[in-house]
Amino acid sequence: MTNEIKTDYYTTPFGELILGSFENKLCLADWRYRKMRTSIDSRIQKGLNAVYVEAPSSIVAETKSQLAEYFNGERNSFDISLLLVGTDFQKKVWNALLQIPYGKTLSYLELSKNLNNEKAIRAVASANGANAISILVPCHRIIGSHGSLVGYAGGLQAKMKLLSLENAINKSQLALF
Repeated sequence: MTNEIKTDYYTTPFGELILGSFENKLCLADWRYRKMRTSIDSRIQKGLNAVYVEAPSSIVAETKSQLAEYFNGERNSFDISLLLVGTDFQKKVWNALLQIPYGKTLSYLELSKNLNNEKAIRAVASANGANAISILVPCHRIIGSHGSLVGYAGGLQAKMKLLSLENAINKSQLALF
């Protein structure tokens, strides 16, 4: 018997997500049309020794409900069991992302310093980009050192809208869009 990652799609106000659960934990909440879609999917399926199957899941249904509340401005944190699939370093970065409060941003350098590894800024940025649980693991809260909105799997427009929803960007950053 093959292990299954139960998947479904969810259309947000900023783009479509693919959601996936494994053993009643969320392992995927990623932008459906991102550039790294194939490599992200391969990493998750290989890491869990499982295949994607479009099927209902209570954890995916709950994720959709909590995301709807988030987009409606009714939720600023998530209560979903997560299953992070990646290297130990990636998991360390993703867990650090979970510590960034709603409405706040950090630079890649600040995140590297928080991990006590200032020189690992490129590796931290790479791990941030490999995050497969967007929004819930808030990689959108990472910005450039000078406040610029840089790199996001869902696109910079989605990143700007997410930060705007959280009131985490200032007016000069909005002027860039």
